[in-house]
Order: sequence, then C-alpha cells, then structure tokens
Amino acid sequence: MSSPILIWFRRDLRLADNPALTHGLSKGRPMLPVFIRDPAERLGAASDWWLHHSLAALATGLERIGLPLILRQGPAETVLGDLVAETGASTVLWNRLYDPPLQGRDAAIKAGMKARGLEAVSFPGNLIREPWEAKTGAGQPYSVFTPFWKALLAMGDPPPPLPASEGMALAPTTLPRSDSLSDWGLLPTRPDWAAGMRAAWTPGEDGAHSRLDSFLADGLIGYRKRRDIPGDRGVSRLSPHLHFGEMSARQLWHITLSAIRSGRSPAGEADAMGFLRELGWRDFSHHLLFHHPDMETMNFNRRFDAFPWVQDDALFQAWAGGRTGFPIIDAGMRELWITGYMHNRVRMVVASFLVKHLLIDWRRGEAWFRDTLVDADRANNVASWQWVAGSGADAAPYFRVFNPIIQGEKFDPDGRYVRHYVPELAKLPDRWLHKPWEAPRQDLAIAGVTLGSTYPRPIVEHTVGRERALAAYAEMREEG
Repeated sequence: MSSPILIWFRRDLRLADNPALTHGLSKGRPMLPVFIRDPAERLGAASDWWLHHSLAALATGLERIGLPLILRQGPAETVLGDLVAETGASTVLWNRLYDPPLQGRDAAIKAGMKARGLEAVSFPGNLIREPWEAKTGAGQPYSVFTPFWKALLAMGDPPPPLPASEGMALAPTTLPRSDSLSDWGLLPTRPDWAAGMRAAWTPGEDGAHSRLDSFLADGLIGYRKRRDIPGDRGVSRLSPHLHFGEMSARQLWHITLSAIRSGRSPAGEADAMGFLRELGWRDFSHHLLFHHPDMETMNFNRRFDAFPWVQDDALFQAWAGGRTGFPIIDAGMRELWITGYMHNRVRMVVASFLVKHLLIDWRRGEAWFRDTLVDADRANNVASWQWVAGSGADAAPYFRVFNPIIQGEKFDPDGRYVRHYVPELAKLPDRWLHKPWEAPRQDLAIAGVTLGSTYPRPIVEHTVGRERALAAYAEMREEG
C-alpha cells in the first residue's frame, strides 16, 4: 500500500471547502487526519469549550467518510515528525493560518519536511483573499479600510467553494495512538460555567450551516439598520463558526449571494453587501496583522506609546464583571460571560468605556476578550480594540467618546437587551432604564432597585470620564 497522507487540521474544522482535504482525497492514497493542540496556538477558556465540541463534530463527519481523527498534544513540528516516523507518511497537507507567530512556525515545518525529502503543501486559508493579494497603487499594504474593501471587490468574487466528499476515503490499515478528547480537559467542570454557551450555540459544521440558513431567512432583512440593535436578530452570530473554520469565508460569500439572487432569502442586495462588508473587515484585520505583526502588542500609531494609561484593578474588575453602573455596559459584559459572545455594537461601546472613561490600556481589554470570547479571532480582536482606542489603522478618532446612556437609549430603546442581561433592572420604566440613578425614588422602589445594593451606582460620571479622556489625549499630543 502507498504511503499515507497526513491532513493537518487547524482552524478549518469542516469537510466542505477544505482545500487540503480535497487535494488529499484526489490522490487515492490512505489518509490520516490529525489535530494537534500546540501551545503556540493559545486559546482562551471559552474557545477551549468551543474547540472540544467542534472537534467532536469533525470526528463524526470524518467517520462518515471512513476516516479517524488523530488527536495529539505538543509542539506541531515535533508531533508531525513523530507521526511521519510512526506511519511512514510522505506527504503532509494543511490550510494556512496567518497569525504572525504561526507563519514562522509553519514555514519552518515546511522547510524541514522538504529537507527530509517529504512533500509539504499548504493551501489558502479561511479568508476571502490571501492577505498579501490586495495592494495599493504603490504596491504597499493598505492601512485604510474603504480603499481596501474597494480593492477586494475589484478582484471579483472569491473562488467558488469546494464540495464535501460524498464517497468513502481510504484510511491506513494501522492507526497511530490518539489522545482522548475528554482527557484534554477543555470543558469546565468545577464550576461548570458553560451552561449559557450550551444554550446559545451548536458548534460544528452542521451548526454553522443551520445558523446561516436561519439568518438568511430572517435576520438579513434590513441588516444595515438591524445590525446595530443588540436585542434584535439582525446579526448572523457566525463569527465563532468562521473563527474555527466550520464554515469558510468563501462559502459564506457565495451562499449569501446565491440566496439573494435566487430569491431564497427575502433580503435585498444592499443588505447582502452590507453583511459581506463585515467579511471584508475581517480580511482587513488579517491584512493588517500580517503586514504589521507587532500590532498585537504595540500601538499601530506609535504616538499612543505616550498615552497616560491608568492601572486600576478595581475599575477593571468592575468592568469585566458587568458592575459599572451603566446598564448597556453591564449587559454587554454579562452577555459575554454567559454566552461567550457580545453583540458588535455593544463591543464598541464597552471597549470605548474601558479605554476612555476608565483610561485602562486597550491591551487589558483585548486579553479579556481573548479569554472569554468563543470567536476570539486574533486579528479581529486586536484590530478592533486598536480601532476603538484610536491607536489603530484607520482608527476612530480618540476624541469620539461613546456616551453609554445615549448608546443604550438609541440602540436598545425598548430595553429588551438590558432587561435580559441585567434582570435586576427589568421593572424600571424605559425612561429610566439606561440611567437608573436619575429615576425618582418611588420608581426605583416599585421596580425593586436599590442603587448601591441591588445595582451599583456609576463607577464614573460620563462627563467626568469624557473630560478626563480628552485631557489625557491632549497630554499625549503634547508629549509627542
């Protein structure tokens, strides 16, 4: 029997539109799918929970075409070398990742394998376009989103997605040792804090397509306006499925346009392109991080190196725990803790509050999101935090300080979102819901709200926080 092919799964946990898997299947040789839990690919606790269930779903899908999923832990280069020695494999295939540390690791692995006479082939990863494809007229990477998006559109639709294999694959007759998924300890036990995530999500390729079908049938209608309303079903909530590669960006692009143009979705072309523009922002984030690998830890705009950040653990913990006294902020932070997700509009508001009202370094917020989000995409997380902080590429002006009261009243006018995640305020009238400290004592009593006891008072006044932020910004400019 010919030597087997190792298919190295990473953040591409799907069978359809998986270039490495499709290429391997076309060879007619025994195939051995493997997932390696490499310490270099750090994940937060919420992402670990998702990974467990996504790997279980992938294993079930591979079983349907006759393939096992081998699980190993350790540095990828070492584990792959071990598996080549154990199986006699002569070919290793994978789809690319673009996080800066992993690019160097993968390049070293490919070079090492080729030096040993092995075949090592990588394929396009889970973006619309490769991060080096879009260039300015001067041949440079983009640093402003709108021209980047126009350049992306000018390239035309991405390649059509590859279908999943419908036949049975050939597995090796002798299989190497595999870890047990349960032994990896990815699920929380003491305490089990994942009940809200279990209720909110169905990880896996089937779950991704089910969510997309539901969104195209209902959520995409009026997307450009509804996407800002956290209490509405106007966002796709596909980001964790995309992050783990249970659905590819190419699939999402083509399925969405096909649904619109065939009439399977009642939404219009404008809403569809507004939705796909978010995929463009995702590509832009990866484009930035690919070309500026230090932006994960350094300000893209180095003038912000002089910003007078405040180190205040008590304020940070109040923010992280959803106890700021601003209902829209607290609702967002509690949604994050309960479900591992936060609505995009609210992400901007809570991030702005941390870096501007509290003057806490954006890197602390980015690290908290990385640990608690099930869609903790490295590039998206970093680019978005720097955008809000004013230090990033094409960033929001620093002096744009979101007013959490106005944001709540504008985007959660009926209080559906706040009442769900801050139930202690549920009985307050809409008029006072986003500013309970202004409510008359009688209304507070009727609603069962005691400020400072059942619900905290604001940890900073909005006007004070805004003025302090602008003063800090002015100080930074003087230092620069």
